[in-house]
Amino acid sequence: MTPDTLADLGVTFLGSRMKRLADRLQTDAAATLQALDLPIQPAQQQFLAVLRQQGPQTVGGVAQHLRISQPTATRAIQALIEQGLIDVSREGRDQRQKLLSLSADGVALMDRLERDLWPKVEAAAMSLCGGRHAALLEEITMIETELDRRSLVDRVLTPAMRVRDFSDDLAGAFYDINAAWISQMFALEENDITLLENPRDLIVDKGGAVLFAETPDLGVVGTCAIMQMKDGWFELTKMGVLEAARGRKVGEFLLAAALERAKAMGVAERLYLLTNTKCGPAIHLYEKLGFQHDAEIMALFGSRYERCDVAMRFRG
Repeated sequence: MTPDTLADLGVTFLGSRMKRLADRLQTDAAATLQALDLPIQPAQQQFLAVLRQQGPQTVGGVAQHLRISQPTATRAIQALIEQGLIDVSREGRDQRQKLLSLSADGVALMDRLERDLWPKVEAAAMSLCGGRHAALLEEITMIETELDRRSLVDRVLTPAMRVRDFSDDLAGAFYDINAAWISQMFALEENDITLLENPRDLIVDKGGAVLFAETPDLGVVGTCAIMQMKDGWFELTKMGVLEAARGRKVGEFLLAAALERAKAMGVAERLYLLTNTKCGPAIHLYEKLGFQHDAEIMALFGSRYERCDVAMRFRG
């Protein structure tokens, strides 16, 4: 048997391997549609499915539901309009927006697909997966989620980072990185200086943690801390990144690592942070990874820093 070079190349060519599989499935799907005299291509069905399940949508709305680009959606939808399967209107308050809906022929076709084809395809796909379809879909979802978090391009071109725990030789980096960004945006307060000068005594030895992000080319490029506070609360604090490392998503890497550490410590449910509205990109990142604005946290801890006007709590 001829060797399967693509399979032998392993995960390095994951995209090509998945495309080959997708092409085989799409070819069989097209043959099935043709055999049943269904006037549609396999890749077109998803667009009709969105309108069937979600009701009238704009082109952008359809693209968002399918997690594809708007130009891709536009091309596919135009073909379905020309086939008479989708109607276009400008109803509603915004007359500039084209609203898409299934035509009478589109509804009739969807009835046939849902009645005569999709149940058979589902059964065949489950058989093909050997009953492991649920696990397969979970793995695909995980890959998609990871790509949303950090693209393959970024993972390939950006030097790998690793997490380091606090050691006394890193105390200077903890001070310098944080003092630099705080001074650039605000002013170092007495509370900042005391904490930055005593990370072991005030954070590590009291049950907290100080983490660092390190790259092969720049060394230590960022840091953050999890600090024990009163009544069982823990503060995510002093997260800073070297200016030379901006654009490498060091902050997101550090925040994800800190949340994993907080979960391992069993304190994630009592984790909060304090910041300022001037730190817009950071606030967006906090929200993305599960923090929510919290008035209770502001009342309890907001007075610790003069610059604090935003308080957030991790909700997962």
